[in-house]
Amino acid sequence: MSADEEKNYISNDVASVHPDAKSVEIIRRTDNVLLAKLGYKAEFKREFSLIETVAFAFSIMGVVASVSSTLSFPLAAGGHVGMIWGWFIPCPFVLCVAASLAELTSAMPTSAGLYYFSAKLAPPKYAPLASWITGWANVTGQVALVCSIDYTCAQMITTGITVGSNGAVVLSSGATYGILVAILIFHGVVCSAATRIVARLNLGYVVLNIGTTIATAVILFVSPSGQTVSAKDAFTLFENNTGWTNNGWAFLLAFTSVMWTLTGYDSAAHVSEEVTGAARAAPIAIIVAVAGTQFFGWLVYIAASFATTSVPDLLATTLPLPMGQLIFNAIGKHGMLAIWSLIIVVQFATGAAQGVDASRVVFAFARDNALPGSRWWKQINPYTQTPVNAVWLVMFGAAVCGLFGFSSAALSSLAGASVIGLYTSYATPIFLRITSGRDRLVPGEFSLGKWYLPVGAIAVAWVTFINVLLVFPTVRPTTAKNMNYAVVIIMTVFIYATLSWVISARKWFKGPVRNVSREPSLEEDPSVEK
Repeated sequence: MSADEEKNYISNDVASVHPDAKSVEIIRRTDNVLLAKLGYKAEFKREFSLIETVAFAFSIMGVVASVSSTLSFPLAAGGHVGMIWGWFIPCPFVLCVAASLAELTSAMPTSAGLYYFSAKLAPPKYAPLASWITGWANVTGQVALVCSIDYTCAQMITTGITVGSNGAVVLSSGATYGILVAILIFHGVVCSAATRIVARLNLGYVVLNIGTTIATAVILFVSPSGQTVSAKDAFTLFENNTGWTNNGWAFLLAFTSVMWTLTGYDSAAHVSEEVTGAARAAPIAIIVAVAGTQFFGWLVYIAASFATTSVPDLLATTLPLPMGQLIFNAIGKHGMLAIWSLIIVVQFATGAAQGVDASRVVFAFARDNALPGSRWWKQINPYTQTPVNAVWLVMFGAAVCGLFGFSSAALSSLAGASVIGLYTSYATPIFLRITSGRDRLVPGEFSLGKWYLPVGAIAVAWVTFINVLLVFPTVRPTTAKNMNYAVVIIMTVFIYATLSWVISARKWFKGPVRNVSREPSLEEDPSVEK
């Protein structure tokens, strides 16, 4: 191995045994040198540890809150079978996507993430276009995901108010939108904080997340009300309440829940410039967060299936979210409000984590001058050393997307847009990795070895299938009120990005732009912490 590789290996090995300040500083210096080799100067403080990076990626998927938000999809698309097998079947395919992204992140740990990967793996002639497509898809998915998380958080609050008032107070769509905007403002403040604060908060988030998930599963399994179904019904009873006549197609629509939940794990890549030992910590965070979310999510859905005695009754609830009704049926009003309050906090924390992720994506894309007004969005606040302007741009974009909340298909529209946008940005560099980029990637500390090709091929095929599936309406007959508007959100951005490319960007956008003049050595730390 080269001298630099030997130093990197030794410093990581020393820090794993003796995590003292000196060894941590050596790793941070090595990280900053690697970042400079990728073309960027260090502008963030590296204050995310391995455990905090895992916690951050895990927090974005917010297991119990995400399941609570999207229970309506598998309920309608298969009932008990939709809940249990509609979650389980997509998991191995999503793990292939995550593993492929983990390999790319380990090799190129930069906040630019996915669009940087595409630029480096595409043929030089098409690198700018590949980067442009990936970047815009990722930004779209990131902002839509912030909105969908915070919108469902608002729905959770309105559900709690309705239950707490014994049905006397049922808030309108306008009031729900007002709550959404208030949550976005709170998240704007939280996401603008210094990296150190954000990193520490995520440790608390993940404990609350896992604890509430387990508590909810236990409550539904035990169901003090005594209302449960048999194991046979819980695992095999199929009910199609979508309006689609083909049961097989209807069942596929249950995948919406798991796909929306298992998004945002690329966050580990986007905060990698704030992570100590990023080439190792970021890919570990992606794999652990995805696998952990899959396990705990399936646990909650199995419990929910046992506790569901009537699928039609749950779907007919007047509460905004059927999970609220299910928990109410299991433990009554006071117990439901107690556990529901924790779920709301989990969802709020999930939205905050996603807001940080989205702001880093916007910052990185603006750093390469790809967004209108890039000179504003790429600025780092001198006090917090975080991209505060990018944070507020994300919150504004999410508030605009939130206007779809006045449609009865708001969640399916926002969920579909976020999944399609994000997974398109995931699949593009993976596709390039298994085609033109086979010999271009210099593996990092995490590598799939010879398995990169089959794993990557499965990942790309799965994303292609899911993207087609999620543009369809989830119920029939389709009206203007319940139409899936995901295609509207995606196509609006696609048309803008396409016209921008044809008219102007193809002439000046060259992909990731180096902002370091030379590659420093380990003795020349390019960090802002100097």
